[in-house]
Amino acid sequence: MPGFERWRRAMTRSLYGPGGFYRREVPAHHFSTSAQTSTFADAIARLAGEVDEALGSPEIFDVVDVGAGDGELLTHLAGLLDERARLVAVELRPRPAGLPERIEWRAEIPSGVRGLLVACELLDNVPCDVAVVDPEGRVRYEEADELGETRLGEEIDDADAKWLAEWWPLREPGRRAELGAPREAMWRRLNDAVTAGSALAIDYGHTGETRPPAGTLAAFRDGRPVRPVPDGNCDITAHVAVDALGCDQLQTQRKALRALGLKTERPPLSQAYRDPTGYAMALAKATAATRLTDPGGLGAHWWMLSSRP
Repeated sequence: MPGFERWRRAMTRSLYGPGGFYRREVPAHHFSTSAQTSTFADAIARLAGEVDEALGSPEIFDVVDVGAGDGELLTHLAGLLDERARLVAVELRPRPAGLPERIEWRAEIPSGVRGLLVACELLDNVPCDVAVVDPEGRVRYEEADELGETRLGEEIDDADAKWLAEWWPLREPGRRAELGAPREAMWRRLNDAVTAGSALAIDYGHTGETRPPAGTLAAFRDGRPVRPVPDGNCDITAHVAVDALGCDQLQTQRKALRALGLKTERPPLSQAYRDPTGYAMALAKATAATRLTDPGGLGAHWWMLSSRP
């Protein structure tokens, strides 16, 4: 048992170390994401079409899903995009059975992407440290052990103090924040992988006007919230300070999906009598679209999009 360590190291070991949560668990068994639905894939296919057109419809158009889970998004896209689309899943676990053959499965982010790179609910799982204001007003790192017990560690360093001063000022004792530099580094890495095209990150997040005073560190197992314990048996996550990332376009998922033509209107009831199967399919799509754009749920996720000509 490693004893007390800062949250960034504890999360790295617990989520991505040998036997870690994301090296053995199927995410869909523990939580649901937008990327698991065909309706979401329809919208991503339309976005891919826009990027493809902007690039002049190249002979090969890359679509890369970083943090691909079980490959659900790319499996849907395989039926929507033509054969020019090279589909690449980036995930630590072994390739699942039954994926379409055209999907490439790899553990590392490829370089030289010409097309669209997507990272859905990836940044919230990038390990980060937690800062806490102690009773004397000093800002210190929080440490945790494998039982989930916490204590205050040393004072934060100059780089993290500078980040907090700019993006998430902490003044009152007991206030907490998740330090954003590792998420920003991952976002830069995603963008650097794109030679031409767009990088899109979709995630839980907050901006300067809505920073939560107690932070957002949380954990999930079997579809239920649990206490964050860095023992490898739960997903540990924290929302992203999205305005600190730097991107060309920042908007909510609700707004982004509506701009891509996602419709939430239910089909007319009269269709149920004329075309029961079509009505059922249209109703299912409208229901899924409503869930994806719910301002109190998935619709409140942030879309961060940057493009390179």
